[in-house]
Amino acid sequence: MTLTRDFKQTVVARVARDPAFAKALLDEAATLFLSGDPSTARLILRDLVNATVGFEQLAELTHKPSKSLHRMLSPTGNPSMDNLARIFDAIRHWLKVTFDVRLVEIA
Repeated sequence: MTLTRDFKQTVVARVARDPAFAKALLDEAATLFLSGDPSTARLILRDLVNATVGFEQLAELTHKPSKSLHRMLSPTGNPSMDNLARIFDAIRHWLKVTFDVRLVEIA
């Protein structure tokens, strides 16, 4: 029988050894959200939170209960724009990155 690693464990391990991967996940979540795919963006954010700051610390940073944050970033979550902005901002600060938004014309 082949041993496989759970996807979440793989993300946690990769983020631990490669900080650039965490930044790439944040970038991908922001890009997906701005491109009209908020459901996938939420799932990536959830994995990123689990691999970095954790939901308890995120709750402190956003001043929102961790249970509410879990629901917001679940597959059926529906966070308000204010809450989503707080989550992005908290993770951005945690990773010590800034966003540089550029518009690209679609041909």
